Order: sequence, then C-alpha cells, then structure tokens
Amino acid sequence: MRIPPRRGLLLRHRDFRLLWCGETAGKFGAAVTSVAIPLIAVDRLDASTFEVGMLTAAAWLPWLLIGLPAGVWVDRLPRRGVMLASAAASLLLYTSLPVAAWLGLLTIWLLLGVALLAGTAAVFFQTAYTAYLPGLLEPADQAEGNAKLHGSASAAQLVGLGSGGVIAQAAGAVNGMLVNAGTFAVSLLCLGRIRHREPATPHPDRDAHTMSADTNRAQTTSADTNCAHTTSADTNRARTISSGTERRACTISPDTNRRPRTMSADIREGLALIAHDPWLRTLSLFSAASNLALMGYQAIRVVFLVRTVGLSSGAVGALVAVASAGGILGAFLARRVADRFGTARATLVFELGFALAGLLAPAAFPGPGTALFVAGGFFVVAGVVGGNVVKAGFHQRYCPPDLLGRITATSSFLGYATIPLGALLGGTLGELFGPRPAMWLTCAAIPLSAVILLCSPLSHTRDLPTEPPQRAADVPVAGLRETTAADSSR
Repeated sequence: MRIPPRRGLLLRHRDFRLLWCGETAGKFGAAVTSVAIPLIAVDRLDASTFEVGMLTAAAWLPWLLIGLPAGVWVDRLPRRGVMLASAAASLLLYTSLPVAAWLGLLTIWLLLGVALLAGTAAVFFQTAYTAYLPGLLEPADQAEGNAKLHGSASAAQLVGLGSGGVIAQAAGAVNGMLVNAGTFAVSLLCLGRIRHREPATPHPDRDAHTMSADTNRAQTTSADTNCAHTTSADTNRARTISSGTERRACTISPDTNRRPRTMSADIREGLALIAHDPWLRTLSLFSAASNLALMGYQAIRVVFLVRTVGLSSGAVGALVAVASAGGILGAFLARRVADRFGTARATLVFELGFALAGLLAPAAFPGPGTALFVAGGFFVVAGVVGGNVVKAGFHQRYCPPDLLGRITATSSFLGYATIPLGALLGGTLGELFGPRPAMWLTCAAIPLSAVILLCSPLSHTRDLPTEPPQRAADVPVAGLRETTAADSSR
C-alpha cells in the first residue's frame, strides 16, 4: 500500500505556522528599517558617511555588549516570553521616531539611541528564537523548518527593502518607520497565539542546591544501611538514591555539587564549548571575519548608490531589493546542494564560490552599469543565506538542547561582535578614500574570509557532523559536556 506524502510543515503544524508568520513580519520590518534609517540620516539630517556607519554599528553593538549573558538568560527563561518582550520593545522604539519627528525632536543622537535599544531587543529575540525552534519541531522536520524560515526571511527582506525605498519616496523615510512598527505588532500577535509551552527550565542555582541535598540524602541513607535495624526497603531506597546521584553527577560539572552556578560560570562554559570544539570554533571564527567584511559593505552601499552612482531614494530601495532576492535562491538551493554534495562542501560553495561574484558590485556606474551592483549583491546574499541554512541545521543537530541557547549566543557573540566594527570600518574607509574604493576593499574581503574554512577540517570532509564524536557511547563530550576522568587524562 502506498503511503501518501506528508503535507508541508506550514500546512500541518499550526504553531510553526504562527512562528513563521511572526518571524517573517519582523524580518520585513527590519528590512524597511535598514533602508529607512540611513535615508533619514542622509536626507533629513544630512549625516556624514561616518555617521551613517555609526548607525549601522549601533544596531549591532549589543551583540558585543550583552551577547554572552543573553544566552545564559535565554537558557534560564521561557524562550517564547523572551521573544514576546523583544517584539513589544521594538514596536515601541520604532513608533517613537515619527512621533519625535512630528514634535521636532528628531536628531542623529535619537536615531543612534533607537538603533542601539532595538538592537538589544534583536539580540534576545534572535537567541531565543534559534533555541526555541528545536523544541517546537521534531528532528525530522527541522531541516524543512530552517529552510522555510530562512527562505521567507529572504523574501520578506526583498519586499521590505523595495518597500522601504518606495515608502521613503512616497511618504517620507520617517513615516516609513510606522510600517516597521506595524510589522512588530503582527509579530507580537502571532507569537502570542502559539500554544506550545516549553517544559519548566531548570534554574542552575536551584538545581545545585537540590543536587547537594540529594547527595547528602544519599550519603545519610547509605550510612543507615550499615545499621542493624535498617530494613530491606531502606537498603533498596539508599541504592536507588545513590545510583541516581551518580547518574546525574556524570552530566554536570563536579563544581555544581559544591556551589550554585553563577552567570560568569555559565558564560565561561559557553566560551569553552566553542573553544574546545573544532567545528564550532571554525564556524564562529569564519562568521566573525565574514561579518566584518559584509557589514563594511552594507554600511556604505546606500551612500555609494546615492552619492557615487547618483540614484534616487526609490531607485536605491529597488536595487537593494532585487539584489536581496538572492536570499530566496540561497534558501531554495541550500538543502539540494547539501544533499547532493554534502553539508561541508555546500558550506564552501555558498561561502566562497558565491561570494566571489560580489566583486562586481563596486564596478557599478549610472545607467546599465547598475546591473553590476545587482548581480554582485544577488550572489553575495544567496551565498550568505544558503550558508546560514546549512549552519543552522548543523547547530540544532550537533548541540545538546539544554545548552543550545548558550552555544547560539556565544557563537553569535563571536560572529556578531565584529559587525559594529565592520560598520565603523566601512564608514571610515568611505571617509578616507571615498565610497567606491571602500566598496572594492570590503567586497574583496568577503570571499577572503573563507580562507578560514579552507584551513579547517571542514575542507577535508563531505559532511558536517550531526553529533559530537562520543555522544553515541553516552560519554560526556569534551567541549559540549564535562569530560570524564579518563578523557581528561587523554
């Protein structure tokens, strides 16, 4: 008997559909913002190239400041609640900009403050959303879920970037922020209707005290079994408690038995998880280098198109939107290329092969020459999104669920920490050498960052691993769990 094919994830999974709608709405709003805020700065406030770079840097600076503790908090708090709070904060922040403009209070400093606080909300939302998805979907559905989320995010970015330029030209860049605020209202509504509830998140401090009490109870019971009047039931109970304590002690740090876990201890653990694992370490270092170059390019592309190529606000939005359509292609190809060539080789194809085409963008000139910018940007975005789909699936399969928030936040911290530096670098290069030379330098650095991948184990294998090497034997894994005494001696 033929088994009918399963319906698509969006059709059969209500909670994922709501998460998808909420995330897509937020990505659309963020895309509008990425065009509208630089245009507000350039057209309304006559900002310099360096000040535009500062705006981009401010949006990403929170990853450098709170990226690590955010991962610990997300592991301790209900992740859906964190996403709801973040969406509500973004709604209020973006609404404040048109209100300030109507009152005559809009300044570059207000733009910087909103960018910084909205970036803080994005840190918590992104960390919580990445860690929430594996609990919402079965492992077999996670690859499809990642592809759909990344694909819709690229589509939303495509429409949002085009809409940002059109809205800025029709109603003004400041009024365009009301559209962005509305998208976060939609996101808030969708996330609030999700029925799935996470199991209670164990608190490290509470668990440490519980462990200590259990251990003392086991020791007391063991002593009681040596007494002549101990019954057989008591003896069995003592053995059960003792063995249960042994089992739990194997999966946590020995220090946890002695004192409560602290925020700094969890942060150090997250850093150790990345530092001791060659796969996580390689991808984190690559993300840091790649984001430095990418953000340098993105920070000056609006200035380049307006002041060097000579385009209007609407034309800028349209060109950036068409270039961003590459994200849809990247999301579409990610699973297919990974299945055909392997996940490790697919990562190289997207992050190195596609990125080389980005060298076309700085050669753009007025008229038909704008097609060079579109082609270069298209393939850069396709490579970034395709690589992100592959890497997101790797993280969700490879990392233990209880540590996923910390690992996500730590790797994001290492990768995103260079984004504000890249934005400042792009703005500084633009001020020193002009927009076009700065574009050449930043676009050339994008494929050069993939040298890190070529010098890693990733270049010698077909597929990224789906689990740490020792997990199959139920032995704690170095870099992901505490090592045993035998592992430590090796």
